[in-house]
Amino acid sequence: MHAITIPEPGGPEALVWAEVPDPVPGEGEVLVDVAAAGVNRADVLQRQGHYPPPPGAPPYPGLECSGRISALGPGVTGWAVGDEVCALLAGGGYAEKVAVPSGQLLPLPEGVDLVTAAALPEVTATVWSNVFMISHLRPGETLLAHGGSSGIGTMAIQLAKAVGARVAVTAGGPEKLAACQELGADILIDYREQDFVEEIRRATDGAGADVILDIVGAKYLARNLETLALNGRLAIIGLQGGVKAELNLATLLSKSAAVTATGLRSRPLAQKSAIIAAVREHVWPLIGGGRVRPIVHSTVPMREAPEAHRLLESSAHVGKILLTT
Repeated sequence: MHAITIPEPGGPEALVWAEVPDPVPGEGEVLVDVAAAGVNRADVLQRQGHYPPPPGAPPYPGLECSGRISALGPGVTGWAVGDEVCALLAGGGYAEKVAVPSGQLLPLPEGVDLVTAAALPEVTATVWSNVFMISHLRPGETLLAHGGSSGIGTMAIQLAKAVGARVAVTAGGPEKLAACQELGADILIDYREQDFVEEIRRATDGAGADVILDIVGAKYLARNLETLALNGRLAIIGLQGGVKAELNLATLLSKSAAVTATGLRSRPLAQKSAIIAAVREHVWPLIGGGRVRPIVHSTVPMREAPEAHRLLESSAHVGKILLTT
């Protein structure tokens, strides 16, 4: 088969389409012929040499894919050759084939085609696990999603609205904010022109945000704490603004607040399987019912992965970028 390899870390040009050995499904795994793969910020970090795959994972980037099952490994039940699926991966999505633990497979949601389904596993698993399973967003509460026009952000808006929460977003510029508003965002903040701390305080009559989903990290830590409501929950899922910052424990204590930080890729298989099961139970019916939909900015042939990475790094997109085989 062919896959996108990274002979040496570097810029987008470091991604090389090359012939590699076919994967073989092990115990509890299936082999998927890849139709499409999602492009994520973590893939950029891996390309740059900052985010190596966990032990046992394929060396190729790609944390989610869609495709058809072409073989079953020992011990797999509930799936059959020919099934159309999408999957959460520890790596290897930028390839023509990938071996996937069966607990990380999802059937295609009703009304979603095979290619578009590749936009779903990473964002739905990330948002559902952080916003709902860990931070317990409830109806009537306020969610602040940083990067509202990203793949994660567009899914967070829709899922939060579906459960009856109020949604605030930060994004860069009126076009991206308009896209967030179309998806249901109630409070629109242009981070280039406005201070989100003040805007949230004004919009909530000083109460603050109950849950904050943060992709920025260190740069926003102090301001996120200021923005949290009493008993607020800050979920950090990205480090685009750095990895080290000072945490004011007095502020945290005064608000009885909580800070969590999670990633999906390195979690044990059992945890990932539990998250995928929760997504299938809670999110898939919303997608099948038309209340939530994947947002795809563009599709790019997989052999042109460098162009997809350039687009992602430009931040000119809204929603997901997909690679197609």
